[in-house]
Amino acid sequence: MSDLYVGIMSGTSLDGADAILVDWLSRQTIGFTSLQFAPDLRADLLSLCAPGNNELVRAGKAANRLAHVYAETVEQLLVQAGIARNEVKAIGCHGQTVRHHPEHGFTIQIQNPALLAELTRIAVVADFRSRDVAAGGQGAPLAPAFHQGAFHSPNHDRAVINIGGISNITTLPRSGGSTGFDCGPGNALMNGWIERHQGRDFDRGGAWASGGSVIADLLVQCLADPYFDLSPPKSTGRERFNLAWLDPKIQATYSAQDVQATLLELTARGISEALTRYSPECNEVYLCGGGADNEALVARLKVLLPGLSVRRTDALGIPAQQVEAAAFSWLAKCAMELKPIDLCSVTGARHPNVLGAIYPA
Repeated sequence: MSDLYVGIMSGTSLDGADAILVDWLSRQTIGFTSLQFAPDLRADLLSLCAPGNNELVRAGKAANRLAHVYAETVEQLLVQAGIARNEVKAIGCHGQTVRHHPEHGFTIQIQNPALLAELTRIAVVADFRSRDVAAGGQGAPLAPAFHQGAFHSPNHDRAVINIGGISNITTLPRSGGSTGFDCGPGNALMNGWIERHQGRDFDRGGAWASGGSVIADLLVQCLADPYFDLSPPKSTGRERFNLAWLDPKIQATYSAQDVQATLLELTARGISEALTRYSPECNEVYLCGGGADNEALVARLKVLLPGLSVRRTDALGIPAQQVEAAAFSWLAKCAMELKPIDLCSVTGARHPNVLGAIYPA
């Protein structure tokens, strides 16, 4: 007997798609794979995060291309695991967020789940955020419900910090319950800045940032953004924290490398200050997402969070790069079983909801 679900996640960093195959009966990961986006697809998706010409046609074409990328990750998983497609109950696919405006009652994740179901001949669960937004919620972050089940301890007050393009925090007090929110930029600004100045997708290990110095005035300007003072529930994305937001703050005398160092400090401060303010009892911090591989960022977090244990979620049994995909595998299972997810304390939704629209095989 098995209870197999695939989870696919492509996050705000726009680096590619992660896919995981989980047997929820045994709670074992059967396979995991990642596919990088082709440079032109990544460029198309990035351009769709801001207003532009002929957006509807470009979005439709990008959605179709994404469906083919997602289908390829599923095929790789099935071959890798030696699993027949008819053994998989569903694919949970988040899609690619290009606009997130819960204050206006909508959130948009580009994808074509009908095409993905056609290509894979497996049921697909998609559009996880809209039902929460319809119920008055932020629609994000969704992972705290999964973190509660996967990482809660009755003996420790924990926090799980996902550092993707945007950083978000899940607090897991030992007494039970969970809260969570987006605390600000993660990798998005750092990735955009190094791509502009060095043509690289990201700063591996934070090496370039480590060679620079924090620009105090720039850091103060960045931290002055009203988002940092908002109380949860709150969520954000590239529509707020992007290079267009950063550019007016840059002076000609600033070194590009020093700006990179400042952006790393901004991410670290956004996380540490939010954690100190909203989870002062926390004594264990677990990192996941691409930022967990940024050694300079992790080192800075350890300095800013003295006395706290700061480790990767690998120590709790799920590798840092697999957590988000696993969450959408689990959310797909919940949707197929019509199980409501209670995110009221996280997103501000008025009531629990079944999250996700189902596209049968």
